[in-house]
Formats: sequence, C-alpha cells, structure tokens
Amino acid sequence: MGLVPGDIQVGPWNVENSKGKKKKDSEDGEPGCWFKFRFMGNCLSPRTKMEGSTSGTSTPYAESKSTNESNDTTNKSNDTSRGQPVVPVVTSSTTTNAGSTPSTPNISEELKIASQLRKFSFNDLKLATRSFRPESLLGEGGFGCVFKGWISENGNAPVKPGTGLPVAVKTLNHDGLQGHREWLAEVNYLGDLLHTNLVKLIGYCIEDDQRLLVYEFMPRGSLENHLFRRSMPLPWSTRMKIALGAAKGLAFLHEEAERPVIYRDFKTSNILLDADYNAKLSDFGLAKDGPEGDKTHVSTRVMGTYGYAAPEYVMTGHLTSKSDVYSFGVVLLEMLTGRRSMDKNRPNGEHNLVEWARPYLAERRRFYRLIDPRLEGHFSIKGAQRAIQLAAHCLSRDPKARPLMSGVVETLKPLPNLKDMACTSSQFQAMQIERMASTSKSRTGTRAPAALSIRNGQPTRSPLTQNGPQISPYHNNLPYRSPKPNAGQPLR
Repeated sequence: MGLVPGDIQVGPWNVENSKGKKKKDSEDGEPGCWFKFRFMGNCLSPRTKMEGSTSGTSTPYAESKSTNESNDTTNKSNDTSRGQPVVPVVTSSTTTNAGSTPSTPNISEELKIASQLRKFSFNDLKLATRSFRPESLLGEGGFGCVFKGWISENGNAPVKPGTGLPVAVKTLNHDGLQGHREWLAEVNYLGDLLHTNLVKLIGYCIEDDQRLLVYEFMPRGSLENHLFRRSMPLPWSTRMKIALGAAKGLAFLHEEAERPVIYRDFKTSNILLDADYNAKLSDFGLAKDGPEGDKTHVSTRVMGTYGYAAPEYVMTGHLTSKSDVYSFGVVLLEMLTGRRSMDKNRPNGEHNLVEWARPYLAERRRFYRLIDPRLEGHFSIKGAQRAIQLAAHCLSRDPKARPLMSGVVETLKPLPNLKDMACTSSQFQAMQIERMASTSKSRTGTRAPAALSIRNGQPTRSPLTQNGPQISPYHNNLPYRSPKPNAGQPLR
C-alpha cells in the first residue's frame, strides 16, 4: 500500500558472548506466538531510515489501525508504564551501549545456532509482514516492534495472509532498552531449549545491522491482558491451568534442562497463551546460566521488574533459581487476587501486592479476602486454600524455605479440576456479607446496619434495605481498576 511502517535506527551495540543451551526435552509447542508489548508508535521498518533519508520523507503512523483486532490477537493496550523489558539498576560497574560502535558481531563466536532454527533473509520477513506495515503491528516494547506475518509451513517463503503458518516477527530497536546481548540470549536459549511450556522460536534474521526473531504466534496473547485488561474475568479452572503450565516451564528450566537456567523475568506479560490457554514462557533476553559445581548463586547486575524481583536478589545481586520461585509466587498471587503486583493508584497500604497480602496469607480464615471478587464465588474453596498456601510458601522471605518448582507443579496438578465452588457454601456467603459490611463501614466511616441475613443458607435482605439497590453481595467490592496501571515498572 506504500505505507512506510517504521524506523528502527541503527545504534550502538554492547556485544558480549552468550552461552547456548542444550535441549533435553523434545516437546514442541503448537504453531502460534506473541509477546506482551505496549503500543507506542514510531515502529517503522528496520530499513526505512536509510530509504526515508534518500527520499527526504518519513511516514509516521497511529498506534493501531484496529483496536478490536489488536485486542483479539495480542490483547495489548496503550499503557506506557508497562510491558517494559527489565533494565538494570545502574552502578559504577554497569556499562551501557551509549559509547560503543555499531558493528556486526562475529557470529561464529557469539551466535550458537541450533540446527532446527530457520535463517530468514530480511526480505523474506519484509514480505511476510507486508513491509512491516501498521496493519501488521502487534505491539511494541523496549526490544522493538512485533509484527504478525505469514510464512510457509516448512520453509522460509512468505505466503498470503491467512495461509501457511502465522508467526510473530520481533525486530530489534537499536535505540531500545534491550540490545544485542539480549537478542543473542534469546536465540541461544530458545534455540536449544525445547519444551511445550516454552514459546517456540522458529528462526532468526541477522543481516547487516538488522536483528529479527520469528516465533510461533500465540493467539490469546498474554496472561497480563486476560487478568487486567479484559472485562470478562478468567474462570478459576483456567487460572489454575495457566499457573500449572507456567510452573512446568520453570521446572523444566531449573531441573530438567542439561544446564540449569534461571529465567529472571517471570511476570504475567511474559506468559503467553495458545488457543487452548496453554501457558508458554517467552522473552529469554535476561535468562542466565544457573550456578554450577560448588557455587550457590550467580552474581550479576540487578535486573528485574518492580513487584516481581526477589528481595534478596535486589539487595545483593545474588541470583538463584529461588529468585524465580519468588516471582512465581507473585504471579500466582496476581492470579488469585486479580490485582497487579504494583499499583500506585490503589489506596495507601495496597500499592505493593505482596505486602498487602501477607497478613491474609498467614490466616486461613481470612483467605477469602484475597480472592478476586470478580469470580463471584465461582472458585474452589479447597483449591483456593491450597493455592494461597503455595503462594505464601513461594514468597517466603528466606529463599531456602521456598519450594522447588517441581514441588510447585505437584501441588498445582489437582487444582484445575476441583469442583467445591464457594458460591454454594453458606460459610462463604456469610463471609461475603461480612465483607460487604466492612466495605460499607470503611466508605462511610460509620457502622453499617445489619442489612443482610442468612436464611436456609442463602443471603436475604432485611426490611432495612427494601428501598436500597438490589444487587448481589458479590458485586459490592469490585476490583479497583486503575486507568494507567503502574505494575511491572522496570527496576532503575
């Protein structure tokens, strides 16, 4: 159509060697991929800068041509405070890309390509994405832009949209927060680590200064979008299914891969969902080799996301697999509560999800206060209690007290199938009435009248509220919806 999608300026690299991984599990994910990125614009074709300079023109574009289409395929939004890749806390020993010189790295020394990866030419991917036009844009993040494309099932040739294999093509933004080092890590890890709960890397392009990655397309987008951006809440059983799949992905990295891998960036925006809500971990740009031999940890720059990074790692820079376990506990808590890990738009004392939840994690009788009220009682009581206990275990302040991810998997396995729904329990209904009264009292500053009573195990209204709004008790404490959520802020 002649639209010039975007400009990813050629910028400096900070090139370091990155170790590749050996595959142990041969399970492959189904076709389909995508990553959580925010819409920002300025996502032009990687070669447009040079072409635009020649013509003296450039064509910017809007955030997204079709809001509905982007919501269905990527579940993204215009949120500019989230979806950032993790960036380091800058110290005197931290280096940046600002003063280095652009160069094409020595592929033989740095890029350890797995045999099953396809090598694409830049022109292949340009045609597959229809010249990186705005209509193909899935989203944008610190790494760069992600475009939907179509390629042949068994080759590199681009095909007509709607035929062949749908893919997500991620371009490297040379001015972005993530650079060549993260691109290498992504290729080297995902190129060799194959598992049904890891997103599948199909291929790559390294041509001149261009760096692109091609993934399976994940039609249901990220867990983050389903939890926080959609009006319809995820059902309880689906949440537990996703938690189990994500736990299996981490367990594979920690305990089954030939060399242990620490993921280091476990959060809801990095958990992608296929058509059947099977969870797959994405974005391995910050993954690290685990400690070997007698070493107990890996010392590294502190990189993580506020609200997800383990406290001992933030304080010391000592990274272990238990750092990932802590992050899993945060995500599990987000799935249970429907709240973001960090949200400064909430009332004082509720900004940090973990700190707000700790008192309730310790008291079995108050567990219901943690459950997402949008579920309206449609969750398993036993499942919720076990999941909350598991989250508390994962969030232990002592890293040694946290479980192995294989243990987490075993705990989660029965939870998606439990049928003891809270909405049928008179005890839970009484708890909800208490919750309503507490909420009313906090809003008015006075003691709420006894407006509800229990009759035959069902809540009924007393004459005191016969002229009041006739609503379900489950609707009285809807989740706080922040217009511009602050969760997932990168560490600085």
